Amino acid sequence: MKKILTAGILAACLFPLFAAGTKEKEPAAASSEPVTVEFWSQETQTDRVATVNLLINTYEALHPNVHIKCVLVDENDMATQLQTAAAANTLPVLIETGAENAVAFGVAGLMNTGATENLLQEIGKEKFYTGALKLVESENGTHYAVPYHGWIQGIWYRADWFKEAHLAPPTTWESILAAAKYFYHPEKNQYGILVGTKAESYTEQCFTPIALSNGAALFNADGQLVFNSPKMKEAVKYYSQLAQYNPPGPQSWRARDYYLQGKMAMFFYSTYIMDDLALQKQAAGSLTGDNFSDLAGADFDPELADHTGMVPVIQHTKSASYGTIYTFGIVNNGNSAATAAALDFLKYMYEPQTYITFLHMSPGGMNPVIKGIADNPDYLNDPEGLFTHYGKEKMAEITAGMNTIQSFSIVDGKKINAATVITSQQIIPNMLYRITQEGQDVDTAMKQAETEMQKIIQK
Repeated sequence: MKKILTAGILAACLFPLFAAGTKEKEPAAASSEPVTVEFWSQETQTDRVATVNLLINTYEALHPNVHIKCVLVDENDMATQLQTAAAANTLPVLIETGAENAVAFGVAGLMNTGATENLLQEIGKEKFYTGALKLVESENGTHYAVPYHGWIQGIWYRADWFKEAHLAPPTTWESILAAAKYFYHPEKNQYGILVGTKAESYTEQCFTPIALSNGAALFNADGQLVFNSPKMKEAVKYYSQLAQYNPPGPQSWRARDYYLQGKMAMFFYSTYIMDDLALQKQAAGSLTGDNFSDLAGADFDPELADHTGMVPVIQHTKSASYGTIYTFGIVNNGNSAATAAALDFLKYMYEPQTYITFLHMSPGGMNPVIKGIADNPDYLNDPEGLFTHYGKEKMAEITAGMNTIQSFSIVDGKKINAATVITSQQIIPNMLYRITQEGQDVDTAMKQAETEMQKIIQK
């Protein structure tokens, strides 16, 4: 399961270095003089480095006066390294980073929002999925960075079972719970749903879109803790109901094995599960009897991906989806020639063929934030042959979750650093574990979680 990023908590340290109101310089026109663009890339895996270098080399061949100096930075180190560079006045021109980091850096005055707006105007804001763009929007409506790709959390379900049972797809609180009950037959070793109940990140990833779909939040736009609210209590109670239809015992993402072995109707997971559902070599680890005593193992089902539906948006009092967005950020480093070159390089990175080549580094893990890419024949023809198992319509449905993607950590253009600390300390998963596995009542568990959150805020 893709982990929740926690590096953004360190970006708070950047505030003393830059004022949020720093005025950005407008980028100059592209120069005929040689210019170097220092680009911090988080694609550190060997195969991805090769692809990024190929794209850079292609651009440089077409623009001989521009050198893109690619520096590899682990995503968890981005905040501390940018802080160090700011203090030493050695900031890069361009960074690839998560939306939470981009907002934190932007609030600290590090991001060139003027250049970013120029780029968005040239690409066309209307081409981006709304939620992805909203995650990097400032209080005044400008943007701290430009979304590039991301993954979506959703409910993966046996569409063939639902059709046979004449059940509606699990899109609402009511339809999810009804299906979980209907398909729950523990006497047959069959379970209705998988939601996380261990004290770990997967549990919070399952819970977050449920809470967001009820309008629940950790903080308001003023940074005040509003966790222990009626809306959040409703979400916690609902989640504990769903957990009753889990396989027995505290469960994590590993229990996806039940689904892959035909013993489960629904489970929460990110789009990183797509290859496990469709490709035998990826599914192998979930088809054994090694992980659960009540699973004997099963053969790979080549039709499982065809029989699987995915709900990226949960609906209750509002529509909500959850995931992670990665961005390109133009850094406010004062070099107008390099900034102009960086803007031109980014325009190239959004050209369809370049964009698709980048996304194909991780089919299913890197999903487009630009409308129309998900049903592009070139995009669907990925090197692993993964998307052929899902088809154009299903891929479009999955990526549509980008329209409503939200986060506990970003509220009305503000990065709430305490929310990221709360996530890193797994306060919500611990609370849900106590409720679902130890029988603690909801009011007591929420009050205890609230107390732990207040300690973080007071530090």
